[in-house]
Amino acid sequence: MRKTLLVGLAHPDDEVGAAGTILAQKACGDRVVVVWLTRGEMTEAFGPIPTHEVAARREEQGRRAGEILGVETRFLDFSDCGLQADAESARRVARLLTEIRPDGLLTWGDAWGRGMRHPDHQASGKIFRDAITLARIAKVVAPAQPHRAMVPVFTYRGAHSVIPAVAVDVEPYLDTIHELARFYRENIGFGDREWVERRLRHAAEPYGLRYAEVFDAWETQPGVVPQLLPADPADVGEPIHPDRAR
Repeated sequence: MRKTLLVGLAHPDDEVGAAGTILAQKACGDRVVVVWLTRGEMTEAFGPIPTHEVAARREEQGRRAGEILGVETRFLDFSDCGLQADAESARRVARLLTEIRPDGLLTWGDAWGRGMRHPDHQASGKIFRDAITLARIAKVVAPAQPHRAMVPVFTYRGAHSVIPAVAVDVEPYLDTIHELARFYRENIGFGDREWVERRLRHAAEPYGLRYAEVFDAWETQPGVVPQLLPADPADVGEPIHPDRAR
């Protein structure tokens, strides 16, 4: 059965860190939907032009990135550098989830390193993770139908993470990874080829691979996988409560 992977992020270009994983899921014939909560309008890459013009350019970049990856893309209109992981934000995203109905979520996690700890990254990860739970609750998402399927969570992995890791072999998709990075490098200066190469090789080394993207596996078995979905549930040593309507 065809799966749907939701990639929920803060800004266009955040997806560069998961490009190979997105392509691996697409290669299975699955659906991938990339949702950016903001339009990345606070970038200074275009010089001193009005914010609404920056937002329009960034939306077009997101559309083009989706074409390179062959995936669906959506933008919400939260404020760049102003994301708040509050209840209303999570409710809003939960309503979107009832439309997309994902089988898995890839998003930002908790991180302490430069770049990864951007407040929008931290907030967007919590918003999407909270939305997975809220989307199950009929009174939250009414009149939409709640989405109560199991949605395992995967997050970008920080250097100090102690969560079990899952590594995706992305070597077959290297050319397109670099194409996406080159697109952003030419347009906003982010995506240096040597940085991408080093990052993928460094992530791969512990797993005996040449190129890999590695994520925290919050609820599923760790190890090397060809794609994130389908995923085997983790053995957490305790029974999972049976599903029920709420």
